[in-house]
Amino acid sequence: MSTERIAAAEVARWRARLPRAFAPAPAVRVARVLAWAAFLGWLGAVLWWFDITPARLWRGLSGLFTIIRLMIPPSPGAQWADILKGLAQSVAMAFLGSFAAMVLAVPLGFLGARNVVVNLLAHFSIRRVFDGLRGMDQLIWALAFVRAVGLGPLAGVLAIMAAEVAVLAKLFAEAIENADPGQGEAVVAVGGHPLLRLRYGLLPQVLPVMLAQFLYAVESNTRSASILGVVGAGGIGLQIAERIKVRYWDEVLFIILLILAMVAAIDFISARIRRRLIG
Repeated sequence: MSTERIAAAEVARWRARLPRAFAPAPAVRVARVLAWAAFLGWLGAVLWWFDITPARLWRGLSGLFTIIRLMIPPSPGAQWADILKGLAQSVAMAFLGSFAAMVLAVPLGFLGARNVVVNLLAHFSIRRVFDGLRGMDQLIWALAFVRAVGLGPLAGVLAIMAAEVAVLAKLFAEAIENADPGQGEAVVAVGGHPLLRLRYGLLPQVLPVMLAQFLYAVESNTRSASILGVVGAGGIGLQIAERIKVRYWDEVLFIILLILAMVAAIDFISARIRRRLIG
């Protein structure tokens, strides 16, 4: 009994010394209640604004199940050549757009690295340019380039390049910033030019990472290139859009399965190459 009283007294003493360790302060509890109330109110307002109701969701799910039933079994249709051509265009668009973005991103990555461009204002300005370019989606770029250069894969290649160059430049800049400065300092110590420091001190360290990120960009952009055809930028997306318009759902499913197989193959190949480069 005395032990229980001692323990209770000890707990009371620590509760008096550290009240927040046992329970939040009343003001904190009130703030949490108000925050949850505000969140629920905002959520309800958004659901009302977008007219998201159970009846509408049920109608949408019913329509989706109808489309799925019409998709099975998948059928290639009679236009095999157009489907294969669209797949080839998507892969080519992804590779060319990613390669062009990488070529531009390498010098931009060095300019955006803090250990290369030490001026804070210049570094801040370059990084904000990267953020601005990354803020536009590939579909927006595709719409712009379709108006500029016309329909076809060229618009898709330019859209992928414009959307990917800032992403790769930021990744390259971060890889360069994390490189070991010792090799570059050794090049300068033996009388090397600052450009030689970049070439022999930094580039050999980050080149495997850059190549791995380029391969991942190709893999990711292959999926994106499948959609660009919807806005006229070439690729397999155009084949999907045409069949959706005429409601050939079985052919749509067949094309989707081909896209999944193509992306899986590219993912398998690029993953093996990445492991070889990094490992």
